[in-house]
Amino acid sequence: MSKSKRERGLFELYQDDPERADALVFGRRTKIGRRGFVKGAGLATMGAVVGGAIPFSANMPAGLIPQALAQQAPAAGKAPAKPKTLEMQGKAGLIVLEERPLNCETPAHLLDDDVTPTANMYIRNNGIPPEPTADPDKWQITIDGEVNTPLKLTLGELKKRFANVTLKLQLECGGNGRSFFVPEARGNQWGHGAAGQPEWTGVRLRDVLNAAGLKPNAVYTAHYGADQHLSGDPKRTPLSRGVRLVKAMEQHSLIVFAMNGKPLHIMHGFPVRLVVPGWSGSASQKWLTRIWIRDKEHDGPGMTGTSYRLTNVPMVPGAKHDPKNMQILEAMPMRSLITNVADGTELPAGTRDLALRGHAWAGEKKIAAMHVSIDYGQTWTSAEVAPPVNKYAWQNWRVNLRLPSHGYFELWSRATDNAGHMQPHVAPNWNPSGYGGNPFHRVAVLVKA
Repeated sequence: MSKSKRERGLFELYQDDPERADALVFGRRTKIGRRGFVKGAGLATMGAVVGGAIPFSANMPAGLIPQALAQQAPAAGKAPAKPKTLEMQGKAGLIVLEERPLNCETPAHLLDDDVTPTANMYIRNNGIPPEPTADPDKWQITIDGEVNTPLKLTLGELKKRFANVTLKLQLECGGNGRSFFVPEARGNQWGHGAAGQPEWTGVRLRDVLNAAGLKPNAVYTAHYGADQHLSGDPKRTPLSRGVRLVKAMEQHSLIVFAMNGKPLHIMHGFPVRLVVPGWSGSASQKWLTRIWIRDKEHDGPGMTGTSYRLTNVPMVPGAKHDPKNMQILEAMPMRSLITNVADGTELPAGTRDLALRGHAWAGEKKIAAMHVSIDYGQTWTSAEVAPPVNKYAWQNWRVNLRLPSHGYFELWSRATDNAGHMQPHVAPNWNPSGYGGNPFHRVAVLVKA
């Protein structure tokens, strides 16, 4: 008895064989892309899937999985998976990617505020957070290694001895955007929402290091926290990263003890942490206990192999990496977000004018221009971009758009930095652990007929 062939769902077909999906849905293809007009039957099929007419269907790039489809479960015959929302005091709206260790992403529309509320800040852990201390001012931090005067300071002493500063600093997980790599890279499949910009209060790291007196051979920091390894072995460290000394001495690198005017939330490092802005969030050690100054590049957990490393020369996606072709991830790539319209929004019938806003940032650089497209990148509208309130703060942008009709639209945002680099259409420079995935932000909307 022969087995019947299972038909793949449209999402699966696009994921596994985009050319065949295009042929089935849109009709026969040429070498340069879709023919001038999508066939009527194919367009009707796609319109039924996304929920309405597709005014710019002829412009859809070959192999593109419509954003509306990307929200559906990939397995055929199953209902769309409903994301699990974190239930935790002081947190709201975060999507759970992993429970042990706890890692949660923030939907982009919850990042609309200029200053990210603590409740909406993403959570990234490598180990198990320590129990909250009852007396945070007695928490001790050690500064040792290649210093003239090793220090052991309580948090209370740190606050009193060094000038307190408050800055809006954007922070982003090194793996933000990992889900956009094809084939899939290792690790939590973050979208765009492992980022945020709280207002941090603390002391400058350089002031503390200067007090310890750096030796001439000091070149790198090594950071340690009080979180526990998942194995429960107290001798194992879940994460210990560091930065080149020049970054540690930059005036915006802080040891912080307050977030948005209040003590740090336990998931964000209470009672004290580092914030090293512009670089991978893994360098901003939480529950800080020690900063070890080294005479060489740090080699702690998270500093070797493919951990937080990019390729020097692009590699074949999915191939085995060459260890000699890897470099440490430092400054984060540019990214832009649309924040005032949620993905999957249905707009009232008759909607034609649409005001968009969002944020953009570029690691050690600045955003020089922002553009938004409603026709799959065929044309772009320039947005107004505000300067950052301080270095390493994200830049707010806004633009007014005109929709030509009812139907299904994708809103695409694209940033350009002050070095002339432009945000890519797809995640660039594939690497085994999936760092640097920063494609356009795409938001699906449906204007009712």
